[in-house]
Amino acid sequence: MTDQPRSLFMPIVATSAAFVVLIGLGAWQLQRKEWKEKLVDSMTARFQSPPQNLPAPDKWPEMSAENSEFLRVKIDADFWPTRDAYAYIAGSALRDDIKSPGYFVFRPAKLPDGRIVVVNRGYVPLDHTAQSQSGKVELTGYLRWPEPKSMFVSSSDANGETWFVRDQRAMAAAGGWGEVAPFYIDQEAPVPEGGLPRPSKLQVTLRNDHLGYALTWFGLAAVLAGVFAAWLFSQRCKLAQPAE
Repeated sequence: MTDQPRSLFMPIVATSAAFVVLIGLGAWQLQRKEWKEKLVDSMTARFQSPPQNLPAPDKWPEMSAENSEFLRVKIDADFWPTRDAYAYIAGSALRDDIKSPGYFVFRPAKLPDGRIVVVNRGYVPLDHTAQSQSGKVELTGYLRWPEPKSMFVSSSDANGETWFVRDQRAMAAAGGWGEVAPFYIDQEAPVPEGGLPRPSKLQVTLRNDHLGYALTWFGLAAVLAGVFAAWLFSQRCKLAQPAE
């Protein structure tokens, strides 16, 4: 009989550890749910805010993706007569009008103070070949920060005209655009004559399934506890039976 309690020690330890892990995963998903809700609220507020003047250049060092991404702005842009840079896009979590693979068209624009900002002028299909128009445009858009480089995907093709990472600084270096702002602008309006490149409003379409994931982990923890309790009860019943 003294061996029976010892034989229960390891199952109890292993089950307790698994139970703690499952509860921890459920709690983590609840934290992720709260984080996602705050992110959605923040993005929605920025998307719906009236456009403001682009912050002055002396404010740019203080700006980052954490505190300024998706800020809605308006600028007077003078687009350079240079070649567009094309960023491949298979779909967008922020634009529901993109139904098939294509490109985002990037081009540098001079601000009234002479600074250069890069603008994502909008979407074009894969077979689009015409260059976007140069010249002055009053536009509204959203501040965006460059995507991080990937270890597994090249940032661009060999000639730097087709990009797979949206990084306006790398585009500027490849295209000889000079020093550009640390952010780029996703153009919202106006729509150019002919409709392409096609800018658009951004909208929040982020999925928030974290509550379902949390309930799954908590449910597994409950099932584990129930199964182990039943097994432990069966072991105690065996222990209580008289030896033959």
